[in-house]
Amino acid sequence: MLGPKGGSTSSLFLKQRKGSKNQGSYPRIGAKTGERGARHCASIACGKGVQGGGGSLRTVGEALFHFVMIKPSHYDDDGYPIQWVRSAIPSNTLACLNSLAEDARRRNILGPDVEIRLHTYDETNRRVRPDRIINLIRKQGGRALIGLVGVQSNQFPRSVDLARPFLAAGLPVCIGGFHVSGCVAMLPELPPDIREAQALGISFFAGESEEGRLDEVLRDGWNGTLKPLYNYMDDLPALTGEPPPFLPRKHVQRTSGSLSSIDLGRGCPYQCSFCTIINVQGRKSRFRTADDLEHIVRENYAEGIKRFFITDDNFARNRDWELLFDRLIHLRNTEFPKLGFTIQVDTLCHKIPNFIEKAAQAGVRRVFIGLENINPDNLIAAKKRQNKITEYREMLQKWRDHGAITYAGYILGFPADTKESIVRDIEIIKRELPLDILEFFFLTPLPGSEDHKVLSQKGIWMDPDMNKYDLNHRVSHHSKMGDGEWEEAYRAAWAAFYTPEHVRTILRRSAACKLGRPGTTLSTILWFYLMILFEGVHPLEGGAFRLKFRRDRRSEMKIENPLVFYPRYGWETLTKVWGYLRVYRQFKGVLNEALAAPDRWTYSDIAIAPPQADEFERLSLYHETTGGEAALARMRRDDAIRVSGHAPHRAGLVNNPALEAAPAK
Repeated sequence: MLGPKGGSTSSLFLKQRKGSKNQGSYPRIGAKTGERGARHCASIACGKGVQGGGGSLRTVGEALFHFVMIKPSHYDDDGYPIQWVRSAIPSNTLACLNSLAEDARRRNILGPDVEIRLHTYDETNRRVRPDRIINLIRKQGGRALIGLVGVQSNQFPRSVDLARPFLAAGLPVCIGGFHVSGCVAMLPELPPDIREAQALGISFFAGESEEGRLDEVLRDGWNGTLKPLYNYMDDLPALTGEPPPFLPRKHVQRTSGSLSSIDLGRGCPYQCSFCTIINVQGRKSRFRTADDLEHIVRENYAEGIKRFFITDDNFARNRDWELLFDRLIHLRNTEFPKLGFTIQVDTLCHKIPNFIEKAAQAGVRRVFIGLENINPDNLIAAKKRQNKITEYREMLQKWRDHGAITYAGYILGFPADTKESIVRDIEIIKRELPLDILEFFFLTPLPGSEDHKVLSQKGIWMDPDMNKYDLNHRVSHHSKMGDGEWEEAYRAAWAAFYTPEHVRTILRRSAACKLGRPGTTLSTILWFYLMILFEGVHPLEGGAFRLKFRRDRRSEMKIENPLVFYPRYGWETLTKVWGYLRVYRQFKGVLNEALAAPDRWTYSDIAIAPPQADEFERLSLYHETTGGEAALARMRRDDAIRVSGHAPHRAGLVNNPALEAAPAK
């Protein structure tokens, strides 16, 4: 849910299946060239004679195989990879691949006499230098495979740029992830960007790599017989008993804290048209077991890692959620009391008996919620019928009562949206919903989604530059708003929610809650607000202290003169640091006011007030939104059917002065 479905993945190259029948069936530009290129590259890596990159890659030890796993970043608007001293969250894709590769190494899948050396790079927090990797392989000898893993659509241009020097040096390259898998799953033929890259000799991987499927790729890489396309999209693997995701502590230390990412399930049963998850990971969910989870916790805890982001798109739909929570509760009560978790859920999770209660006992402290929109007509148009605005307040208040910081994704650009309606909706959310963090996204036709497929079939314009498909850029046209107006509405939404006045309101709400964490809430607000205000990137791509390297610029852009690049980079850095300090001092003062307020513990407002009997008549959420009154009518119809003339099932509707302040409709 980090973004409109597709921002988080645990794919390999995404993941796979056995046998030559899984070779891609698409017509390919230069397919034969790609097959020859794969064999040719492997022979060079073995030191069989070809000059490349300043010298032949001659073998020092024949029985040595390097598997290099790179999780790429993507370019900013100036053409530099988005990279930080510390990034936000470790890559779950890299963790999955590292574990599977470690398992393959333990099993000696290349034979008992072949040593497999693993090299992992997360470009969001570590500069990737192909020349140095090439020199390392040249120095140590042996054969190699370069894997660009978990590549999203916005990361595809960067991935191809990273692949070029490896190909020039005679090293085979394989790219996988949501972009490749989504295109294979939804399009009748591979798009031009993938075909052009395939013609360079790059191999592609669509699917998931559990159940020994990574083994096949590693063997082909060793033997110099890498296929142009591995297509495993028609048979997604089970996760039970598979090696759980794990990254060495050196990777975790480069992120914002002792936080690692894990997946306990993949797939989603819903049908949202903007979503790639359902078409790449499938609509039939697959899960890890409680034993798998305990193994993950123990292995990470031994490395000093106590907090986890569970990347499952919707943990509430994991059929084994209670078994998993019960195991975590046991571990917290017996051995690991400081365990903490962040999960992603839907807006109906509070309807599952004991779900939120057990989540809190298990250590869930942050919750990402797929709110997406407060206009029912927009939700229906996107096939997100499971979201019911009449449940939003009850759900958010319940999470708040159990001490969780709530984040919600909000998509801008649905058919009924206008700039005016977006501004109106943000004000309704601020006033009536107790959300701590609201993150905005352009409605984006991501490759792999139904939206992208439909626009492609109809020949409707979409921006050809995949680098922009990060949910932070407009890549299509809107039916009501002009391009500039849509972009202005996006910027206005961020500015409207994170005003000093509303930050004060959020902190007062948190400070008034016995389980609230106003200090942590403020640090999270600052993270989101500062990334948009000063860095120009989406907070989910954010980090601490931006890095830029002059020679890493996008291949289509000219490398800047050092007399231009370095002074500008230095000035930008100083300006941002000063801006950070200014905003921090302002918001820290607001926090201090909230903590010292005489009415701290008695503070209330419409959003956090207990539900009142007539709130459905009074609140703007139900009467000013597009389709709100129709949603209210559906709720009442369903309630009438449910109760059959008995007392209303919505308990807790009491009179409250805060709600009396809401204007009658």
